[in-house]
Formats: sequence, structure tokens, C-alpha cells
Amino acid sequence: MGLRSISPSGIAGILLLAASFSTEAEIILQDGFENPLPPVPVIAGCAILPGDNMWNTPIDQAPLHPDSSAYLSYIGVGTPLHADFGTSWAGQDIGIPFNIVPLGQARVPVRFLWWDESDLEQDRCNTGGAEDIGCYPIPDNPAIEGAPLDEGDRHVLVLEQGSCKLYETYATTQSSGQWEAGSGAIWDLTQNQQRPQGWTSADASGLAILPGLIRYDEVMTQGEIRHAIRFTLSSIRSAYIPPASHSDGRGGCSANAPAMGQRFRLRAGFDISGFSAPMQVILRAMKKYGIVVADTGSNMFISGEHHDGWDDGMLAELGQVTAGDFEAVYAGDPVGYGSCN
Repeated sequence: MGLRSISPSGIAGILLLAASFSTEAEIILQDGFENPLPPVPVIAGCAILPGDNMWNTPIDQAPLHPDSSAYLSYIGVGTPLHADFGTSWAGQDIGIPFNIVPLGQARVPVRFLWWDESDLEQDRCNTGGAEDIGCYPIPDNPAIEGAPLDEGDRHVLVLEQGSCKLYETYATTQSSGQWEAGSGAIWDLTQNQQRPQGWTSADASGLAILPGLIRYDEVMTQGEIRHAIRFTLSSIRSAYIPPASHSDGRGGCSANAPAMGQRFRLRAGFDISGFSAPMQVILRAMKKYGIVVADTGSNMFISGEHHDGWDDGMLAELGQVTAGDFEAVYAGDPVGYGSCN
């Protein structure tokens, strides 16, 4: 599959901060939400990665990164946070949707541009012997990022129930019945995994996408987000912090530019009392689990699922938060990529 497993001790070693964190289930009652929650996020009966996975590991007690101030100055301390998800705008759905399919969903051939860095599972469908084709359980009429317009990164995320495998593709299109994509990654959500060094995924960081999305149900029903949140920056160092494995490096080798996989947290003293209850759910998660640089895009854009139930006006409250309200934490040393290696 192009993935290698990381032991729990390996994850802890990468973070250098896991010893004080508990992965036991906690029942936290807040803002009137009173549903006991399992120890890790669950979607369609699938636990979304182990409790000690990077996405599920708290960083509220992690050491401050010595270059935190430099990173924030590079981004721009006044840059506002922006919810890059919601309902729709100008005829286009906002956010990244995901598809849930049953165990045994029929696989369809997908031709990949970067097939040599994609997971293929070629024994699951008829590839005709082509080396650039993989087999993915894409359903009929799947939800695609940027639909119905042909815009954006056009990610397709598919979670297969039962196997609890996550299939993600980038730049996904269909023409004359043939699926095509830029790259694809397959994740076994029961394990901690890292892609080979230098490999992309469906994200430029080499990380999975679904585990970092803000989901409607966890904000509006569960009242707690128990994972880190994916976000983008416009200029990222040509380096990555494992378990990230890739960077498109538009920030060159500058030590002032954050690397892919760099984690930030909302400062503990930031006052969230003036925000609506659902937005406080998001802001509390940013204090506890933080945000992760996962792709190149607009500065301080955080990712979530598309859902028609979102209140876009309420999500706009997050624009009151700026990059200067965050701080970078140390989660390991960056690995240079390309000319910065």
C-alpha cells in the first residue's frame, strides 16, 4: 500500500510530549451537550485512528516552539482565521464532503497522474495491466469537493464501513466513465501509519484529510471536537514534520516558514466567552488539540465538512481570531525536502 506502520512509542517519540496525556475516555459536559463520548472520534462505526495518533493527541501541555514568534510573523500576526467550510457560496458547496460506503463496495479503476506515490490496490478491480491505475470504492455520484462546479482541489473522501479503510483522492474527475485523479492514498484507520518519506497523499503534507476536518455533528450534536484541525498556509517551508511526509515547499528553505505538519494551538488565555456556544466548541479544540499545517492554500483557512446545516454567519465569528492569538508547539524536527534536504 505504500504505507508503513508506526508504533505507539514511535508516535510518542515524534511528539516528545505524549507521556502526560491520557487516551482514556473522558465524559465532558459543556454548553448543554450531555452525550457521553467514546475515547476517539467515531464515524459510521469506525474509530478514526488510535488514541495516540497525532490527530488525536492533545498539545495543550506541549512545549512552546522556540521559533513560534518567527512563524507567526511570517504568516502575519493580524491574519484572521477563516472557516473554509459551511453551506454554499456563489453556487459552490463550501467545505470538504465525505462519502460512507458499505463493506464490499465495488471498486472502480482510477487513473493517477502521480501513480508512483499513490496507493493502488490493483488486485481489487480490472486495471488492464496499466501501472497507473488503482482500485477505489468510489460510489455512483459521489460527493466531491468543489461540486457542482469544477473548481478547487476536488478531493474525494470515501470511508468503507466494516474494513474501516479510508480512501482519499486529489484533483478527481470523471470523463466518459473513466475516473482520474492526481494522487490517492489508502489509510487503515485501525493503525498509526506514515507514508514513505517524500510521498504525497491526497494532501500536500502526506497526511490523511478526514481526521482533521471539523464535522457538523461533533460541533452541533456532540459538543466536543477531540482531534486536531487541518489548516492551510500560502507559503510553507520545503520540509515536513513526521508523520507528515511531503511538502510542496513554496516558502523555500526559510527557517521562518512553518514546515508541513507543524502544530499550533490557540493560547490558553484567549477569552472565548464572547463567542456563540458552537464556536466555543471549535475554539476549545484549538486550545487542546491545536491546528496542523496540512496543505498549501489561503493563510489561516481551517477545514471542515460541507453541511447544509451550518450557520455561515456564526462561522464568520471565527474571523475575530487572528494568527497572533496562536503559538507554535514543538512536535519534532523538520525533515528537509527537495533542495532543502
